[in-house]
Amino acid sequence: MLGTLSAAVLAISTVLVAPAASADIPGKDEIVKTPNMHHLANIPKQGPLQGVNNYGSDWAFKGRYAFGGNYAGFTIYDISRPQSPKVVSVVSCPGPQNDVTISGNLLFLSTDSSMSDDSCQAVPKPATEKSAWEGIKIFDISDVRNPRYVKAVETKCGSHTNTLVPGKHGTAYIYVSSYRPSSTFPDCQPPHDLISIIKVPLKNPQAAAVVGEPNLFPDGGNPGDPPGTPWPNGTSETSGCHDLTSYPDKDLMAGACMGDGVLFDISNPERPRTITSVRDDENFAFWHSATFNNSANKVVFTDELGGGGAATCNAEVGPEKGANAIYDIVGKGSKRKLEFRSYYKIPRPNAETENCVAHNGSLIPVKGKDIMVQAWYQGGISVWDFSDSRRPKEIGWFERGPFSDTLQIGGSWSAYYYNGYIYSNDIQKGLDVLQIRDRRTDKGARVRLDELNAQTQPDYFDRR
Repeated sequence: MLGTLSAAVLAISTVLVAPAASADIPGKDEIVKTPNMHHLANIPKQGPLQGVNNYGSDWAFKGRYAFGGNYAGFTIYDISRPQSPKVVSVVSCPGPQNDVTISGNLLFLSTDSSMSDDSCQAVPKPATEKSAWEGIKIFDISDVRNPRYVKAVETKCGSHTNTLVPGKHGTAYIYVSSYRPSSTFPDCQPPHDLISIIKVPLKNPQAAAVVGEPNLFPDGGNPGDPPGTPWPNGTSETSGCHDLTSYPDKDLMAGACMGDGVLFDISNPERPRTITSVRDDENFAFWHSATFNNSANKVVFTDELGGGGAATCNAEVGPEKGANAIYDIVGKGSKRKLEFRSYYKIPRPNAETENCVAHNGSLIPVKGKDIMVQAWYQGGISVWDFSDSRRPKEIGWFERGPFSDTLQIGGSWSAYYYNGYIYSNDIQKGLDVLQIRDRRTDKGARVRLDELNAQTQPDYFDRR
């Protein structure tokens, strides 16, 4: 763990006009945005978390602190003054992609890269070797200036992402998503139609252990299209899940599982049960993540066409691939179904040197409306309204021009709304703090949370 590092706020000139065509794509690192989006601060990646291959990843929030994942570890920021956030501590702990989740004084860190051991000094090791390690690391963050590593739990195929499901009697469950097994991997054998469930006694995290590996796809899931299917067509084979979003107050979870979108009942957190599933073999390449609306009668699924490393926000790919798909949840109980309503994709063209596709976002809590903020890698940050499932519309956006003269991974990985502000973890640029000032979203700032994991959705208007 590195000591406290001072924050540097990066001032960048801003242009308030939208690029209307490819010729108007902003210059390298130039900021463009709508007038209702205000860029308040930027803190570049710090210390050992710098470097173009140390990507910024996911967010978690607790009180006045934001916890930002990075392929080389994580950073804790003091966001009590969003206009001037401060770096509190930087933890060096390589293990891509280091997605983060918070529960009380514990932080859960996902390692989905085969490493020599479970320490923060580990180095890469081939997954073909039995001794290689992947899984969940647990930190005690009761002292934010000195986080303490307390436990590791190995899981099959590692942990690409992790999702918190609160339990009873001082426990929490961590649902671990991973995928793409191989017959050459001793610990990640096909078929891999499961998730790993870790039970964590919050006051005794050293006792955390895997308590279940439910088979979510007994029929094998989507068989996918064969390799070599012409770009940008092709659907992924389901061999696990990429991401899960729980809604504990509704006993629901939405799964983005490569070739399938799934709705689960999690009333028994150790035994999630499939309610229904959908496929979109025409336009969805890779079911990546999911967001419920607050009423839990809609789900937004994302398609990460190209795995986040391709330029898909262009005329060649079009508006229906690499996009969001909005589904209504219809029916009740075990008879609920997911019914497709529309696609949403940012309307601005991006350069061929910009990776751009639908990625991580969260709701902006406006009662009676369905509005979310979302990251699009180098496509920037979009605030959009899906109150009418059939007619989604954008109401604000922010983006930078191309990071590089060649196609290099960059842009906003995760953009989440927390207590009145938008926090973006930019893969290359670090923390961005934004605020949308718009009559359609201003009421969201009245809703205050003590803790937020975007993949564990709260009921914003019925909190006890």
